[in-house]
Amino acid sequence: MRLLRDFRLLLASTALAALSSSAAAHADVAALVEAWLASSHADRDSRSFTYWNKDGSVPENCAACHSEPGFIDFLGADGSAAGVVNKPAAINAVIGCAACHTSAAHALDSVTLPSGFAVHGLGPNATCTVCHAGRASGDAVAAATAGIDEDAVSPDLRFVNIHYGVAAAVMEGGDGRAGFHYPDRRYVGRFRHVPGADTCVACHDAHTTQVAPDGCLACHRGVDELTSIRTRHADFDGDGDIAGGVHAEIVGLHRQLHEAIQAYAAEVAGAPIGYAEDVFPYFFHDTDGDGVIGESEAVPGNRYARWTPRLLKAAYNYQVVAKDRGGYTHNPAYLLQLLHDSLESLSVRIAVDMRALSRP
Repeated sequence: MRLLRDFRLLLASTALAALSSSAAAHADVAALVEAWLASSHADRDSRSFTYWNKDGSVPENCAACHSEPGFIDFLGADGSAAGVVNKPAAINAVIGCAACHTSAAHALDSVTLPSGFAVHGLGPNATCTVCHAGRASGDAVAAATAGIDEDAVSPDLRFVNIHYGVAAAVMEGGDGRAGFHYPDRRYVGRFRHVPGADTCVACHDAHTTQVAPDGCLACHRGVDELTSIRTRHADFDGDGDIAGGVHAEIVGLHRQLHEAIQAYAAEVAGAPIGYAEDVFPYFFHDTDGDGVIGESEAVPGNRYARWTPRLLKAAYNYQVVAKDRGGYTHNPAYLLQLLHDSLESLSVRIAVDMRALSRP
């Protein structure tokens, strides 16, 4: 019944009207709907679409990516001004065909990232980029910490959260400035993969959002899964093991950064810190000092409040890497650089052995 209801709604939408006048009219529409229904974009129970149910609408600053009417509003496909959401949007409105298959969506070719960097020539990847570039950049961290002594606890500092879905910004590397960039360090630009595997829709099915690994493994022979792929063979995390993929190097450095953040918070900021991956605002006071944030600790009133600029910069970069689980494919060198430099900064005040670590 649910499938039938959704299918009828889609047939009535402007999306299928647009499809009927294009080459997609020759596709098996029912199969496309089935594929879409299995995707996260169609998950009616997801927090992404239900978080605002208690409020009755999705606010303007969230609606573009968390309600299909909000995205249509952002595009100006409803006759409103483009590039801004003009009113709260409907709750429980998943991202369906009408989000991407309108003349306004097809015409969109450029998107400005949170850093202010504009990406041009996106074509069908533009609609993906709108919602998968995060909500903050390293520039926001630089602005928040300006003028404050690097190791001084400041009551004016709050954790800066890049949000979710940051792949489009990470892909642009140093140009997109998703991460915090340390002074006097150079950061790689956009990760240029091989032609045909260099964009969102080249690797992700537009309807299921899933990656088909066969094309990757055809070139990267000798591995049986994507996380085993690596084209850089340095020991970035210093564990002496380069047999795994670059994903393992990122995971290793990410783990070390977490440990260094905890050590710095306890030794320099004067209050133990912990990270809760799925609970905003993610960093909390580790009140029992066990290194883990339990349910009773992961509450708004216990949010971490002993930030120094050095700690905030490292924690922000930690979150950037945490929120792009496909970063080992999107731009591995950029993430490794952010992790390495964050560890190097913390090593000024705490014991971090940087000698075994390599920076790409």
